[in-house]
Amino acid sequence: MKKPVYMDYAATTPVDPAVADEMMKYLTLDGVFGNPASRTHAYGWQAEAAVEAARKQVAGLIHADPREIVWTSGATESDNLAIKGAVAGRQGVHIITSKIEHKAVVDTCKWLEHQGTDVTWLDPAADGTISCEQVLDALQENTVLVSLMLVNNELGTINDIAAIGAELRQRGVLFHVDAAQAGGKMAIDVGSMPVDLLALSGHKVYGPKGVGALYVRRSPDVQIEAQIHGGGHERGMRSGTLPTHQIVGMGKAFSLAQSGLEEEIVKLEALRKSFLAGLQSLDGVSLNGSESNRVPGIVNLSFDGVDAESLMLGLRDLAVSSGSACASATVEPSYVLRGIGLSDEQAHRALRFSFGRFTTEEDVAFASSQIVDVVSRLRAVR
Repeated sequence: MKKPVYMDYAATTPVDPAVADEMMKYLTLDGVFGNPASRTHAYGWQAEAAVEAARKQVAGLIHADPREIVWTSGATESDNLAIKGAVAGRQGVHIITSKIEHKAVVDTCKWLEHQGTDVTWLDPAADGTISCEQVLDALQENTVLVSLMLVNNELGTINDIAAIGAELRQRGVLFHVDAAQAGGKMAIDVGSMPVDLLALSGHKVYGPKGVGALYVRRSPDVQIEAQIHGGGHERGMRSGTLPTHQIVGMGKAFSLAQSGLEEEIVKLEALRKSFLAGLQSLDGVSLNGSESNRVPGIVNLSFDGVDAESLMLGLRDLAVSSGSACASATVEPSYVLRGIGLSDEQAHRALRFSFGRFTTEEDVAFASSQIVDVVSRLRAVR
């Protein structure tokens, strides 16, 4: 059976072969398989050294101090640790987020809301952005945290995190940023982009699933309460035996992303242009998100007169999605698309196409031709 052309890089990326090769060195008896917390023998020392080397590699991609990197099981845990950890034990406090954040943030904030935390849910602009003015207008005397994503996972839209962060830093309000879709897709510098907590994911950057990191600013020191207890690992912020092979894989993936970032952005811009050019013969195609203020690898499109479910069934030779992988079990229209003002009918006509490092010009040419054929056929039988 022929494999479908993969156009769902926003859901997950394949592990880069160089990453897989590196990971294999940390699994078996003839490799570095020890527990990084074992301080009494060479197996543990070698594993700890590998973990710390990877910590430097992850820190390097976002220009952080390695001591500011806390290992987690992924961006979902990082988001939970950041938000719950910042609010834990504080009564009568207020936090701000938006209605189109990733479910890891939305559901965490809803949980806190049920616990008595006051939450303001900001409405995005039609292109999926949250403005600095919106955030400032929503601030209250008891606001302790703002949580916004850097790149929207369904639209690819970029928020002006630097401007928002600068204003919040002046006011002493903690700023958490979900950067899972931004890592390896755009430049991130936590020095010029003043954030306090930033979530990262391994499997969005050609690394393994099941590993992520949370950047926790050290100067001035940000304090968060641990959500997992049992051993005091990661400077007391996240207990649990560290998976050396996954951490090494994430470090290698982030190192590759840093060295090839500019080249990859150029490539993805070219692929995006070719993909959209191949759809020009179709009428009634609209872009959801921003034309310019976005990363290149995510394209969310609505097709007039065609529902996404029927279109996906027709596109059997393409792997695409109708939205976030974390919400794919529901038949409800995307809350992100509804959040930017689309009707349920319009949202039901949308598909997300995302491409990456291993996508070729032939792939996007094939994809666009398939879309034109299937959309035209479905419209003809309406």
